[in-house]
Amino acid sequence: MGKVQDKVVFITGAGVGQGRAHAVQLAREGADIVAVDVCRQLSDRVRYAYATEADLDETRKLVENTGRRCLTVIADVRDGDALKDAAAQAVKEFDRIDAVCANAGVITFHPEGSLGITSEIYDLVIDTNLKGVWNTIQATAPHLIQAGGGSIVITSSAAGIRGQVPYAHYVAAKHGIVGLMKAFANELAPHRIRVNTIHPTGVASAMGGDPSVAEVAAAQPLFIQGAANVLPDLDAPADQPYAPVAVLTPEEVSKTVLFLISDDARYITGVQLPVDAGNVNKP
Repeated sequence: MGKVQDKVVFITGAGVGQGRAHAVQLAREGADIVAVDVCRQLSDRVRYAYATEADLDETRKLVENTGRRCLTVIADVRDGDALKDAAAQAVKEFDRIDAVCANAGVITFHPEGSLGITSEIYDLVIDTNLKGVWNTIQATAPHLIQAGGGSIVITSSAAGIRGQVPYAHYVAAKHGIVGLMKAFANELAPHRIRVNTIHPTGVASAMGGDPSVAEVAAAQPLFIQGAANVLPDLDAPADQPYAPVAVLTPEEVSKTVLFLISDDARYITGVQLPVDAGNVNKP
């Protein structure tokens, strides 16, 4: 029996990166997956590729290769009605929803600093990263209540704990997510629903391939300081000279998501859990 055997998990941003890794990890541990992604580029100011329909279909195949079922839904987390429809499709397919990974997110980097962020880009990042989590909870929590309880795991960031630069819009959204988590952890507790945030450091994904990252690193010294971790690469030889690990793999984050959804964490709620190689604790 897997750690989440026969649970139905609803995951946003499941086409690539952390969302895909979570889907596969949870499926390996016995879960059926509802994989949701927008599957289109929302702004030419976002300088890395969004997931495509082919990417989302690849996630489905990877889940099905574990022997579990996967429903894919194309939906924009900024659209509350679209997410409610996705949740309805999930219940029609699987009869219930047991857990939610509110993972979808977007970031833009600004070498000129946060004062250069336009209203259009601010709205894109806030509406996706913060309102998108609100919409996800609104769409799925009633089904968790009907199922008799469950777990909601929200992807925040080290930037949801620290004042990282130079992307104040992203920092604001990721801090705002924590407020939603704390409020809903209390409000949904009587329904046996646990709500927690995870706070990854940099993760190897499409976001990291944004060419603006190199420009920001050159222009903003505090960017490098904020991104630096403490732990070394734990897969490297122990006698190797010390160097902080640069980024984590999505699969490292998935291990924590699995824990929070599983019954191993059944009395953990309202927690900000860093998965960050010591990033937020460093001096």
